[in-house]
Amino acid sequence: MNRKSIFASISGLLLLGVLAAPTWAAEGNARKGKHLFRNSCRQCHQEDGEATPLGPDSKTQAQWERAFRPENYQQYQCKDTWAEMPQEDLEDIFTYLHKHAFDSPSPAKCK
Repeated sequence: MNRKSIFASISGLLLLGVLAAPTWAAEGNARKGKHLFRNSCRQCHQEDGEATPLGPDSKTQAQWERAFRPENYQQYQCKDTWAEMPQEDLEDIFTYLHKHAFDSPSPAKCK
């Protein structure tokens, strides 16, 4: 390989690492997220609740990722509640839901 090929390969790998970095970011605390989900979200997101019944296995991991994007949750009925929650709590809830999503290695139901 010549120098240009090696440089291009290394540059490509570095760029790939930078683009993938958000997926390597520190996760929230799933155990705390379970507690927060049960206490903050479950009261409305259950059968006969004010909102659509939800549990971790209600969505796939990709669907949970989309649901937690700020531009998407601004449309939800509970957007004001989300706005009041600390970012750390939202990350914890997301981690719990994502780790136990329908298509995760360990799907779970929140009862």
